[in-house]
Amino acid sequence: MSIGVVQEYLSIGGNRQSAASAWCAAAECLAYGADQNVALWHPLNDECRGVQRILHGHSERVTALAFRKSTTGIELFSGAANGELIMWSLKEDGTIHELVSKTQAHEGAVNVVATSNDISYVVTGGADASVKVWASHGSGINCLATIKPKPRFIPLALAIGTLPNVPADEGFFVAAVGTRNDIQVYVVQGESAILSCSLIGHEGWIRSLALRKSGNGYLLASTSADKYTRLWKFSSGDNQSQTNGHVDKDIPGFEQALTAKVKSVGIDDKKYSVTFEALLLGHEDWVYSADWQEGDGEKLLTASADGTLAIWEPDPTSGIWVSETRLGEISGQKGATTATGSSGGFWTGKWIGSSTVVSLGRTGSWRMWQYDEHNMFWELKPGIGGHIDSVNGLCWSPAGEYLLSTSSDQTTRLHSEWRRKGKRTWHEFSRCQIHGYDCNVVSCISSHQFASGADEKLLRVFNEPKELAETLHRLCQIEPPKDALLPETAAIPVLGLSNKEMGEPDDIIEAGPRRGDEDYAAANAMAGLSVRNIVEPPTEDLLSRHTLWPEHEKLYGHGYEISESAYSNGILATACKASSLEHATIRLYDTNDWRQIEPPLAAHSLTVTRLAWSQGPEQYLLSVGRDRQWTVFARDSKKLKLYQSMPKAHTRMILDAVWSPVGSYPFFATAGRDKSVKLWGHGSKYAEEGSDFKLITTLTRPSAVTAVDLTCDGPEQHAILAVGEEDGRLSIHFIDFKTLKVERSTEIDGLSKAVNRLAWRPAWQNWAEDGPGVQLAVAGADGSVRTSRIDIMSVCQDLAAEKQG
Repeated sequence: MSIGVVQEYLSIGGNRQSAASAWCAAAECLAYGADQNVALWHPLNDECRGVQRILHGHSERVTALAFRKSTTGIELFSGAANGELIMWSLKEDGTIHELVSKTQAHEGAVNVVATSNDISYVVTGGADASVKVWASHGSGINCLATIKPKPRFIPLALAIGTLPNVPADEGFFVAAVGTRNDIQVYVVQGESAILSCSLIGHEGWIRSLALRKSGNGYLLASTSADKYTRLWKFSSGDNQSQTNGHVDKDIPGFEQALTAKVKSVGIDDKKYSVTFEALLLGHEDWVYSADWQEGDGEKLLTASADGTLAIWEPDPTSGIWVSETRLGEISGQKGATTATGSSGGFWTGKWIGSSTVVSLGRTGSWRMWQYDEHNMFWELKPGIGGHIDSVNGLCWSPAGEYLLSTSSDQTTRLHSEWRRKGKRTWHEFSRCQIHGYDCNVVSCISSHQFASGADEKLLRVFNEPKELAETLHRLCQIEPPKDALLPETAAIPVLGLSNKEMGEPDDIIEAGPRRGDEDYAAANAMAGLSVRNIVEPPTEDLLSRHTLWPEHEKLYGHGYEISESAYSNGILATACKASSLEHATIRLYDTNDWRQIEPPLAAHSLTVTRLAWSQGPEQYLLSVGRDRQWTVFARDSKKLKLYQSMPKAHTRMILDAVWSPVGSYPFFATAGRDKSVKLWGHGSKYAEEGSDFKLITTLTRPSAVTAVDLTCDGPEQHAILAVGEEDGRLSIHFIDFKTLKVERSTEIDGLSKAVNRLAWRPAWQNWAEDGPGVQLAVAGADGSVRTSRIDIMSVCQDLAAEKQG
């Protein structure tokens, strides 16, 4: 029997590849590469629901995407780092997404995919220094021609267009650029591809091409690592256009571009004459991408590593191309350019319709600007984003108001529901921690305090800033703490890893010089950036600068990187990576004074992978580890002592564990790499003898089990076990509380990589009015954070009816 599952939130960052995104105007859908997935986002949707769906199919990182409208619907082509090319079929309403074919297109990564609605062919460029032409048909694609550029270079961008008075199936041209400074234009006829001309002018690698129809020909834009954008005019016949643009003969390559003779591209007398049209100057670093505005207007959007977008258009009087708008971020990092090894700036920019632009930054987040015609102003709107590396830790706040996630991308993020006028949508509301080490674990201590552990020997404790508490109250209806003295806000000092508390906003400028960061503070003050008065979820600029949580305490004691932590009733239990008894200890900290509780708990010989506190009335601490054993410690006030240990509980390492959600039914579940989940019940309840925990039920799964979590139904008749596996599978199991027997199991949509953490929303009855079911949060190795509402009650009612019948 299937179970009702409604996905409410899907957060995942974009791949930092200029070619790994594509816009489809017909479906109003932006597709972007997200690890080895393809994420689909409808940015013009007023519901603000973010990523609608993720397509699974690749086994390596997605590096290139392109849409094409066909007679049967919409085709999406995606290329990956392992050379795979997948063809997807999409309906215009976005309801059906089908994998049509998978092909090994290149021996190296697919760097670019080029399509055109006027041409039925698809062209790809790969890291094996080849360009391939593919015929697309309903059931898949097949290779027609292979181009080996000479001199040899690796293609980074392609553009394809029709020839004058030549049917597209009889011939078309391909412009190819990459790790050289010239544009090679080929004419493709059937299985043959002939180099027609080379366009010379750039002084560095050419990163992007954008082609649009213009009159009886085309206008081609090329962007380069030389910081310039060049326009090339493809005109039918022998007409030669004049150079338009703000130019300077001292610019490298300018005189060469002007004196070069007119090139021609075509077949026989059906040719384009190609001339240099304009040189666009304004960016201060590599120009990564170019994109033409939809419709009849001649507006060009360029995105650069200098952190800006530029919109170019010809002056209506002189015809000279000028930058009419510049958008971007205020940088507080002097000298942060590609020359100094920085990977900042914008990796790509896209027109979404005629009055919206989006861009992807180094954090994997999409920014969005919309043009306000009334005020004649580009307004920054909430975009989407997410982690760009494996999400390792996940936890709900004690009452379930928000969700914390922490990742190998060195950030900890807060997600919550934006509630307004009967609508509710999930968003990232805080970038609580921006660290210099990969983050491994996060534990909520209270609704306004959490602890996180990373690949360092200490844990860090953070307090919620007052500004953010007010924002969450206003937008998410989360009550701020009444008796807590909260800090105002936080900032990261130069060359520092700690979020330092700062005073009132008026004091930020004064605080800057003291911390050696006066430029950062002054820039923020001038920009007026703050979350204090926002009326919608924070934008990326606010998230990355003004939603940090001040660091409250550092907890020392461990000898290696932190692997796990768990909090309950005033005690924070922690563990670190270990290969010996000495370091595999569990250290306890009193959260009232942050002193370590001696002595540390010794039981394991290898890394402790999971710590879990029981619900009571008897309070236990459960630990599991790579040494295949579990250990239960009994709590007596602030002290814990060994209660029971089970060596070789699994045949391979134990990766996760969780206690019963109801204290009156004392049992716990352990999950191991031996592809099993085991339920251990207290002897007094389940074995009718003794006080030890005994194995009651074993649940076998197809692959290694990496994550488990338990919740219960309303009447407390069934425990609901969520199971995540190494291959991405997700399943829900209904367990009778009295017998610990699995009464029903069902599979739900999984991930493309391992499930790292699962967490049922606590106190789920408080959120029942939002919809039927319980919300399950999922953290994946693919960088995704998801929440889904699962209708467990309907299944529990069916099980109860079956028993009565």
